[in-house]
Formats: sequence, structure tokens, C-alpha cells
Amino acid sequence: MAFSLLPREDEYFDLFTQITGKIQEASNILVEMLQSKDGNFETYTKRIKDTEHACDELTHKITTKLNKSFITPFDREDIYTLAVALDDVCDYIDAGARAIVMYDIRDINDHAVNLAKVIQKLAGAINSAISILKKPNDMNRHFVEIHRLENEADEIYFRAIGELFKSSTDPLSVIRYKELYEILENATDRCESVANIIESIILKHN
Repeated sequence: MAFSLLPREDEYFDLFTQITGKIQEASNILVEMLQSKDGNFETYTKRIKDTEHACDELTHKITTKLNKSFITPFDREDIYTLAVALDDVCDYIDAGARAIVMYDIRDINDHAVNLAKVIQKLAGAINSAISILKKPNDMNRHFVEIHRLENEADEIYFRAIGELFKSSTDPLSVIRYKELYEILENATDRCESVANIIESIILKHN
């Protein structure tokens, strides 16, 4: 299956690919941040924020183009929904980084690092899926991988929350880490939502 395109309408696919590239960039910085030993988290959060702003600009470019396009490669609503969902992934990555600084979390544990690494893998899987959206042959393997990774993130999240309430004696520490875990897990949920949106688009045009 391939979408019917008029000249230049494939720019939507290029813009989606640019957004997923930014998501990958932000997720890479997040992993780097959580594994860093220098404690200078502000530098990393600024880099992620810059990437998130670039993602916002690309999303805005898509919505602006929708208002001007007479013909689109698939439904306008689906283009908008996919763009927003992709942007949300980057927003959650940014929120996770900001939470670390805002709550002054200095002792980054393995649970947080592992969740960030799953987000990084999901970003790569989403990028791979978007890169073939124009001609989505063998797309199912990307869906399978995204769902597998999201399940892996759920397991990490549940272990992290369980350990937090069992071992922590500091209420403020519980609040800080619980918020961080939830933000990172929400990022993985949003990645799965992206996969579901892509699958719905393909089914409509199959």
C-alpha cells in the first residue's frame, strides 16, 4: 500500500521524520544526563529544551501547512493527531529532565536510567516506523517492537514504584521519585499511542 500523493505533498512525511529525529536526539540527551557523573543537569535540560522547541516548531509547520493544503496524503485529522502525539513524546522527555532539576534529584537510580533507555529505544523504533510510512511495507515488526518495549517499561515502572514504597522512609523522596517515574512512563505510553495512530492510518488506506 502506498498513499496517493500530489507533487510536494510528501513534505508531510519529511516533517514527521524530522520530528522523530528530534525525539531521538532528546532521548539520547536524557540517557546521557541520567548517566552523567558531573551533576551539572542544567546543561542537559537546556539541550533537551532546545530540542523540544525545535520539535514544537516542526509541529507548528505541519499545522500551518494543513491550513494551506488542498490535497493531503491522508486525512487531515490523522495528520494533526499524529503530529501532536509525536510532539507529546518530546514534551514528556523534556518534562522528565525538568523534574530532575526541579525536585533536585541527585541520586539517579537504575530504574530511572532503565526507563530512559527504553524511551531511547522506543524513539528509534518510532523513527523506523515513520521512515516507511509513505510505503509501509513490513510495518508490523515495528509495531510489535514498540508494544514490546512499552510492556518492558511498564515492568520497570511497577518494580520502581514497589521498591520506592517499600524501602524509602523519606516522604519527600517518595514524592520526587514517584513523579519522575510517572513522567518517564507516560513518555513510553505516548510512544505506544503513536504506534496505534500509525496503525489506524494504515488500516484506513489499505
